[in-house]
Amino acid sequence: MNRRHLLLAAALAIGSAAPAAAQHWGYSGEAGPQHWAKIDAKYAMCGLGRNQSPIDLDGFVEADLQALKLGYKAGAAEIVNNGHTIQVNYAQGSMLTVNGRSFELKQFHFHAPSENRVGGKRFPLEGHLVHADSQGTLAVVAVMFQEGAANPLLAKLWQKMPAKAGGKAALPDGLSVAQLLPADRDYYRFNGSLTTPPCSEGVWWLVMKQPVSVSKAQVEKFSKTLGFANNRPTQPINARTVLK
Repeated sequence: MNRRHLLLAAALAIGSAAPAAAQHWGYSGEAGPQHWAKIDAKYAMCGLGRNQSPIDLDGFVEADLQALKLGYKAGAAEIVNNGHTIQVNYAQGSMLTVNGRSFELKQFHFHAPSENRVGGKRFPLEGHLVHADSQGTLAVVAVMFQEGAANPLLAKLWQKMPAKAGGKAALPDGLSVAQLLPADRDYYRFNGSLTTPPCSEGVWWLVMKQPVSVSKAQVEKFSKTLGFANNRPTQPINARTVLK
């Protein structure tokens, strides 16, 4: 397997129960983010990487970013509690096109509180839409949630959210991730990594500027189900630029 296909495999593994032989990692104590690089040699990039995610998006550079072409079909197929997040696995055929490159949506999942910050601001919930192109390069569309009215799509997803790690449930037909996206599709862009082990780099990050609404009760249900905050601390920007 080349590096790109290893990257894709790692991203897709976020939504699967960890194999018995995998080293345990988590979000606190000896398994927490500050120890990920030491838990397994495969996770070395979590400590050595120079383009790690998440970040505090700031110091923006003006750029002529091409519009995102989002061809999302109704394809939310299965919801999974993998012990690290709640993830929705997606049917084939939904595409993101940016800068002339096409990426297929594989899954989307959530972090509470948000992993990325914008100008120092943290949000109560963040969604990550994970895509891959034919070469295994990943693109993540990040959506920030701000407290307000209940989110209609989350209301349907949370009805099926498995209460225990390893649980999964089929979702009703007709649910589309497009229902999570803001009306304004302007975005920030930076180069980064997976926010979970093995923290592989080379990921395109596309962060929507406009947040969407989520109720306090919906965030609390997510957090209570997981039982812990599942956000990796922000990482140094180093020499990267954040385009807007």
